[in-house]
Amino acid sequence: MARRLAEAGHRVVVCDTRAEAIAEAGHAGIEPAATPEAVATAADIVFLSLPNPGIVRDVVLGPNGVVKGGARIVVDLSTTGPSMASAVAHELAALGIAWVDAPVSGGIAGASGGKLAVMVSGPKDICDEIEPVLAVFGRQFFCGEKAGSAQVAKLGNNMIAAAVILLSAEALAMGVKAGLNPQVMCDIINASSGRNSATQDKFPRSVLTGTFDFGFATGLSYKDVRMCVDEAENLGVPMVAGSLVRQMLAATKARYGAESDFTSMVRIVEEWAGVEIRA
Repeated sequence: MARRLAEAGHRVVVCDTRAEAIAEAGHAGIEPAATPEAVATAADIVFLSLPNPGIVRDVVLGPNGVVKGGARIVVDLSTTGPSMASAVAHELAALGIAWVDAPVSGGIAGASGGKLAVMVSGPKDICDEIEPVLAVFGRQFFCGEKAGSAQVAKLGNNMIAAAVILLSAEALAMGVKAGLNPQVMCDIINASSGRNSATQDKFPRSVLTGTFDFGFATGLSYKDVRMCVDEAENLGVPMVAGSLVRQMLAATKARYGAESDFTSMVRIVEEWAGVEIRA
């Protein structure tokens, strides 16, 4: 995403805890910064793309945080849930800094190609102002002015994205055990009413090949689904299937580690079924 901003002609300054990310950014003509405060001193608009709510809060409000610089607008591209978004937005508003939620979906391929879905919530005038910049990332969907609204939409999406991996794994494991070719079964599903993002994309790329490297960590998926179920409970909405997905991700994290790819849920189903779903 930073590279796309630079290629679109924007001056981009970046701070990252990973030295390799800073080095890669430098090759794209992006300027390094030592702290979030330094980014906010150099930029009028600061984008965040971070792993969890606690890190977002620290980067914005902590020592050497974004709030110490002179940025006018903070845009959170992370999936951090509505509660944290509302709390940070409230603190920034008191300082005259605008907060916009803009969680994205579409993975590494969507980010590289500028084809992400960008869910946006925040003050309408600010959202309109940054719309041309967000267009660099992909298609925008305005979810309202209330802080955290876009986060609710993103949590629902991510819960479904994980759920279809689990459901597809169970169906394909059944097919393989019955003697069906899993690639043919994926083709049938994708031409039929069961079509979903797992059988269309994730299984052909990362499961049938046995690589389990789609590009989204099990720990992050578990965090998103956990927040989704928690938010549903806060709103009084039953989330029975979502709770099962959360437990399956918890089992996957325990078995293969938080850094494993979230398609590793399939490996749990394979173990239980005694088959491998391979082309």
